[in-house]
Amino acid sequence: MTGPELVVHRDKELMARATAARLITAIVDAQAARGTASVVLTGGRNGNGLLAALASAPARDAIDWSRLDLWWGDERFLPEGDPDRNDTQARAALLDGVPLDPARVHTMPVLDGRHGKDVDAAADAYAAELAAAAGPDDEGPVPAFDVLMLGVGPDTHVASLFPELPAVRETERIVVGVHGAPKPPPTRISLTLPAIRAAREVWLLAAGEDKAQAVAVALSGAGEMQAPAAGAYGTSRTLWLLDEAAAARLPAAQERPSVS
Repeated sequence: MTGPELVVHRDKELMARATAARLITAIVDAQAARGTASVVLTGGRNGNGLLAALASAPARDAIDWSRLDLWWGDERFLPEGDPDRNDTQARAALLDGVPLDPARVHTMPVLDGRHGKDVDAAADAYAAELAAAAGPDDEGPVPAFDVLMLGVGPDTHVASLFPELPAVRETERIVVGVHGAPKPPPTRISLTLPAIRAAREVWLLAAGEDKAQAVAVALSGAGEMQAPAAGAYGTSRTLWLLDEAAAARLPAAQERPSVS
């Protein structure tokens, strides 16, 4: 693991477009190197803004969409098609408009689906799906994702790992059911930090003044229990993608990244 890299963009719109271009390059490079690529999506305004920017990017057709595996970092445990589900929003923003292989779009289980209302059983099922996709060269029961994207919440949460709650303390399981999340809905499914850290690259996205304190805390040496974003990093690269508003409270002693 190397230290985090920071890239600060002028505003959230430029951040979305630049990150979309960066993601296209990462996917194309992975497909050239290994034949396929795997990406973990994030929801929220920054994750959906990125997908919308990718949908309108002229270079999106450089991706072989049939050789791309898509996973999710977390999901709201709601019925299929609910407008608040991350996968529903992702389909509207991008997925329904590109020629993906449906078998390679790995959505998290739904409420009242195969596992009924049992979010823990649903989490175990997603963990089993991840384990089945892991190759012999991967470390542990999770694929080495090429890019895993995370939105950073105002409280420093990533995926559905909230400060001080049991899910952020998990060291063995790769997927957990989340009960009593402070952000509605309270019941969710989330990758854990061990699963996140299996990714080759972890990209943390934050834009807006309401994210500035969280960014500053996570990058100032806070522990992952108090600031889950501080515990999210990749095996080869950890990239913080920010706009100027989100970067406004970075510690003065920290080397200030160049604005692009």
